[in-house]
Amino acid sequence: MPLMPKRVKYRKAQRGRMKGKATRGSTLFYGDFGLQMIAPGWVTNSQIEAGRIAITHHLKSRGKLWIRIFPDKPVTKKPAETRMGKGKADVSHWVAVVLPGRIMYEIAGTAPEQAVEALRRASHKIPYKTKIVRRLVSAAETEKR
Repeated sequence: MPLMPKRVKYRKAQRGRMKGKATRGSTLFYGDFGLQMIAPGWVTNSQIEAGRIAITHHLKSRGKLWIRIFPDKPVTKKPAETRMGKGKADVSHWVAVVLPGRIMYEIAGTAPEQAVEALRRASHKIPYKTKIVRRLVSAAETEKR
């Protein structure tokens, strides 16, 4: 199932700029391990889906996965060997604009080694620098467990 919006207000979008660092979505919220972007970039719907497949294949239905990014920006592409002009091209694919610090995937409910390996495999599907982050457990939480 392709990742893309069901409907949008505007069919085509401008390119925009990727300045600064992510303030929202930069901390682990759901899971214990996450894959965090280090460099800014556009992550396509197929790259997000490839990362999801890599994680679910490794986890083998153990644990839970959250995808924290969604491709909501349309990207247009002119056909090859087309002259300039004649208006803006048709939408070719969808991307998620991801700034440094943004958590893309989160995993919970599995062994730490398995979670790290699953996220490492997903990082190979993303063409930007990423790092695996872990939830810091406080002393009060360890006493509860």
